[in-house]
Amino acid sequence: MRIVICEFMDSDAVAQLTARFDVCYDNALVDRPGDLARELADADALIVRNRTSVDASLIACAPGLRVVGRLGVGLDNIDVDACAARGIEIIPATGANALAVAEYVIATAMVLLRGAYRTTSDVAAGDWPRAALSNGREIAGKTIGLIGFGNIGRLTGRLARALGMHAIGFDPQVPPASPIWTDDQTSPRALADVISQADVVSLHVPLIPATRNLIDAARVATMKVEAILINTARGGVVDETAVAAALRARKLGGAALDVFDHEPLAAGSPLAGCPNLLLTPHIAGLTRESNRRVSEMVASRVAALLAPAR
Repeated sequence: MRIVICEFMDSDAVAQLTARFDVCYDNALVDRPGDLARELADADALIVRNRTSVDASLIACAPGLRVVGRLGVGLDNIDVDACAARGIEIIPATGANALAVAEYVIATAMVLLRGAYRTTSDVAAGDWPRAALSNGREIAGKTIGLIGFGNIGRLTGRLARALGMHAIGFDPQVPPASPIWTDDQTSPRALADVISQADVVSLHVPLIPATRNLIDAARVATMKVEAILINTARGGVVDETAVAAALRARKLGGAALDVFDHEPLAAGSPLAGCPNLLLTPHIAGLTRESNRRVSEMVASRVAALLAPAR
């Protein structure tokens, strides 16, 4: 059995697979599509992150492909229908990076609410902007609005409540009467209410036609003037131009964006230079610990599919 791994994977998980299978591991293979296609010619499994486009043309290069392991949870880089047509199973690392993302949301919310952590060089140079920074806000008592209430949204809510926040949420896949809301002490609300009532709006939805530009100029305009928007889901869920305009006009309290409509973010983006904005390169779910969990989960499940225990 042959496994091709074309993006970064934890070394222990690679070793676990190498001990049992013929493994081609090259984390730069994603950037050499010709080489990747050749390696897939006799592959039984392919393991990717989010940069590899597993589309019909790539799948066609792998006539024996049985499984695609995804080192993450989003499937927008994988042609699910094309895999289904070939009987190829897709294995995402559901839940394995949830804690990393939830901690990112809480950390960035606290940084943006407090507004006091970007003055190291000023203070070191002898400046003393104490008066200007004395109006920061505490997270306790604020309301977090969770748009999407799956594993990550629920865990984010739990961390928020531990810090004294109130939690409200919207998810069209979770009926308001579901006990999940009660179990997690989160009030189900309409989407419009979550957006307009929350002090921190955190997005946890997949990118599908119904969620593209979910947070557009009209919805940003209904947010509280001092609200914080955090997107760790997918870039296309947010209209970046609308967020930039609101930040520049001081009609939004701040934003943290980890994902973008086009990655890397293009030079000259309207987001460049916006006040109260944190930008990170799609790393909310990436920590040493989460990478181990993600890699171990995918390695174990791919191995079990290729060589089931008897």
